[in-house]
Parts: sequence; structure tokens; C-alpha cells
Amino acid sequence: MDRKYVLSCCSTVDLTKEHLDGRGIHYVCMHYSLDGKEYFDDLGQSMPFDVFYRKMQEGAETKTSQVNVEEFMKYFRPFLEKGLDVLHVSLSSGISGTCNSAFIARDMLLEEFPDRKLLVVDSLAASSGYGLLMELLADRCDAGASLEELYDWALANRLTIHHWFFSTDLTFYIKGGRVSKTSGFIGNLLNICPLLNVDDEGKLIPRSKIRGKRAVIRQIVERMKEHAEGGMNYSGKCYMCHSACYEDARAVADLVEAAFPNLAEPVQINDIGTTIGSHTGPGTVALFFVGDERVH
Repeated sequence: MDRKYVLSCCSTVDLTKEHLDGRGIHYVCMHYSLDGKEYFDDLGQSMPFDVFYRKMQEGAETKTSQVNVEEFMKYFRPFLEKGLDVLHVSLSSGISGTCNSAFIARDMLLEEFPDRKLLVVDSLAASSGYGLLMELLADRCDAGASLEELYDWALANRLTIHHWFFSTDLTFYIKGGRVSKTSGFIGNLLNICPLLNVDDEGKLIPRSKIRGKRAVIRQIVERMKEHAEGGMNYSGKCYMCHSACYEDARAVADLVEAAFPNLAEPVQINDIGTTIGSHTGPGTVALFFVGDERVH
């Protein structure tokens, strides 16, 4: 696409490579390890998501690592050398230190390229909610927004992107310390599915403990009814993602499409990528839409 600046993000937007390429959005890859072997989180190109989650279910150990300052400098420099300005929107600082690395790289590169602009925004978002924010920014790019206008819009609107998650398997939340062993054991025993969201600091917060998959599927749609822009008349885009549980995601999408007849397009369902998925494990479903401003 013929733009005067680069729109950029991290691979944790959990959209497909084809989607990002089609919208002219550049991305820098996070990384993860599986049983000690290092991989790039490259939107499923090097390891298909079904293989990744199967390995997790079989007991593979996963770890993630952020993009460091040196990697960001290596990623940004070619754009600046070509005379292009950059708007980079980073994974939430409430989830990862990657955002801080991007800010440091920005400051160092602007000393080297004083005539260029390199703007960095903390998305306060993750997964396909972060992806939805990038999609809305790409729409404004295509409509002719300037770099500064886009930067201002991102800061003003990032908290309107709602993120709601539930999990039907607490194993990896326990493993990662997000749920205590006792709570997790009782939760799995009683078929408790926690409902979580991302707050105004970009952190993942447990909101409700709901018993049974059918009930939590209904409740996540109720949250969209409560918070969506325009209520039941919501006419924006709705994204979803899942970790190896497409049928559960499809069940939510069917309810959303029935409840919100004015959606801009059918619900788009993506895979939770390897960085976010390393922490959730299989069995997580997430719903994203534009709504009222998120609170603590």
C-alpha cells in the first residue's frame, strides 16, 4: 500500500499473516520455546497452531520472551533508512515488557535519525483485541489520516476495545501461577470456567467464576450486550480467537451474530497465537468488540 509512513505492531495481535499483509500492517515477531527449542511467534508459519497445542497437551514445557531493544532497532532501522516514518503499536505493558523495549529503541534511533518520526503507542491490548485496534487504525490509514492523527486516535480510543475471555481448562493457568493450585483443582473438579477481561491498565483480571461451559458462553455474550457501542444496535466489527477449541468459539460467534444483527461483517474467528497461548494453554475463548471505556 502506498503510505507515507509504516503502521507496525507485534505478532501478538493474533491475526493471520494474510490479514496483516492485506492491510499493509508490518509486524515484529515475539519468540517462545517449546521443550527448550527456540521459535519465532510468526503467526503459525513455522509451527501450525494445532501442532503447538497438541504438544502442550502432551506435556511440552513452554516459555516466552519479549522483543528486546536490539531486535527493535534492527526491525525499525530499515524503515527509517528508506525515509519512512513509523507508528508502532505495542503489546500491552500490563502483560509484557516488550513495550518498554520499543520506547528505548525509539529514543536511541531518533538520535541517529533526527529527521524521522518514530511514534510508539502502548496498546493496553492483547491478542485479537490488539488485532482489532490495528484493523481500525488501518481503516484510518486508508482514509488518509496523517501519522500524528493516527497516533492521537490510538491513544484516545485504545481503551474502547473490550477483551473478554473464558477458559474451560485451568491446567495452564495453574502452571503459570495465574490461578492457585487449590482454586484450580476445585475449579476443574466443579467445572468452573472463569470469565476474565482486560482492564484499563492492560492487565488480565478475573471477573466471575461461572459453572459450566454453556453458562459461560451465554455470559460472555451478555458482557457484549452490556458494553458494546450502541448496545444491541452495535454495528462495528467483532473479533474472536481460541486455543484449540474452535467449536466453543463458534458457539459464542453464533450467539453474537444472532443478538447483534447490525454487525459490520460476520464475526471473525482467529487462533490464539503461540505467545499468548503459551500462558493460556488449550481451551480458552476470547471475544473482542468496540464499546464503552474500559475501567479498572
